[in-house]
Amino acid sequence: MRLPWRLVLVVAITVIVFGIGTYAALLLTYGLSTRSQPTSVEALMARGFRHAAIPANANLLTNPMPATPEMLEHGRNHWADHCATCHANNGSGDTEIGRNLYPRAPDMRLPETQSLSNGELYYIIRNGVRMTGMPAWGNAELGDSDLDSWKLVLFIRHLPHLTAAEEREMQKFNPTSSAEREEEKQEEDFLNGNENKKEVLHEH
Repeated sequence: MRLPWRLVLVVAITVIVFGIGTYAALLLTYGLSTRSQPTSVEALMARGFRHAAIPANANLLTNPMPATPEMLEHGRNHWADHCATCHANNGSGDTEIGRNLYPRAPDMRLPETQSLSNGELYYIIRNGVRMTGMPAWGNAELGDSDLDSWKLVLFIRHLPHLTAAEEREMQKFNPTSSAEREEEKQEEDFLNGNENKKEVLHEH
């Protein structure tokens, strides 16, 4: 038996109002701090926003970059330089920024990300996801020919198989602050100074 459309509408409105009321009660109780763990409802909403942000035709996009060691290395280095600040080198999201985003940066090794198509991953990289911390990257004028973003897709597929050696190699490409760069320079100057002293002593 088909339910009257008015009854369906009333039930739908009731559910929506109840959801909004529950969410408002949570806000009043816990405030707007991003330190608390997102609720299951918010996690569901975040996934919904991500799904809604991806057009249906994104599934039709195919990666033009071959999955060669060279292309994978390009994607890995690009990830270390541009993405690891939030997502970590290994894609876990376990960084200072990633842990404190709301919703948290996802563990991109898990099925929630790996089950997306290559085209969907590419679209998210290029266009970001509203209502999350994920921004849009790449040159908007390049469209589907943004090869750097496609190389990132290759690396995202590789994340579940990333080796410890690859992680260590990526550290060379991680961004550093001006204070860290100055500390590294001082250490290098100190070491070079010691080497120069040894050369002078050896000459005499």
